[in-house]
Amino acid sequence: MISDVKINTEQKMNKTLEALKADFAKVRTGRAHTGILDHVMVDYYGNPAPITQVANVTLIDARTIGVQPWEKNMVAPVEKAIRDADLGLNPATNGGVIRVPMPMLTEERRRDLTKVVRGEAENAKVAVRNVRRDSNEHLKKLLKDKKIGEDEERRAQEDVQKLTDRFVAEIDKALQVKEADLMAV
Repeated sequence: MISDVKINTEQKMNKTLEALKADFAKVRTGRAHTGILDHVMVDYYGNPAPITQVANVTLIDARTIGVQPWEKNMVAPVEKAIRDADLGLNPATNGGVIRVPMPMLTEERRRDLTKVVRGEAENAKVAVRNVRRDSNEHLKKLLKDKKIGEDEERRAQEDVQKLTDRFVAEIDKALQVKEADLMAV
């Protein structure tokens, strides 16, 4: 029972960390990377579809993303979807290839993005702490139902706290890496 609680807790905390890393990937830096366009949805014959399902997304160079739709008639809808995605990107069509240049980030914009990633990291820490609280409540319920002893419950809570500390440290480390990436010119 206690091992189930620990395993469940670690899985939930791991999912929180993975979600944070995915959110960090969406925050763009000065460099181009294809993950920026992952959540862009294209109108594909009346149905919204992720851009990766209607086009090949590649890096042309360090500051340019290339998007090549698999169907020629999808060039305009893909270009419109990128422009309307509220990413501050201005795609340009060159034949069947859409070039998406990454604009340089100003110092002020870098600071704003740093605040955004700090907020996301704080939200992830809150989520980890909520998982800890839920696990501790579950352990207390097991104790109340006399399925475990007080010593077992206390040891399990200490283990859950160690897990929490480990994941908070990993979140801080991911935040430092992203901040350094944002502030690099």
